Amino acid sequence: MAKYRTHNLHEQPLRRVDPDARWRSLRQGDRIRVRLAPGYETGGQVHAVTSDHTAVWVDLDGGRGRTLLHCSDGVEILPHAS
Repeated sequence: MAKYRTHNLHEQPLRRVDPDARWRSLRQGDRIRVRLAPGYETGGQVHAVTSDHTAVWVDLDGGRGRTLLHCSDGVEILPHAS
């Protein structure tokens, strides 16, 4: 059993998530860089963006597939260097 178990999770308040300006400016087809952590970065193309700009589908470069990113995941989305 977990030492620090959260009881009554369904009664906990939801935390509001607000995407930053970079996330709000994303459009389908944009070329981007995704910084997962310092030193870990990959390129891709925006496939879809939710209407509130909190989630983005990205087709990763190099045939690595498509991934869903949420603004609370702790990743940075940057414009692709030309």
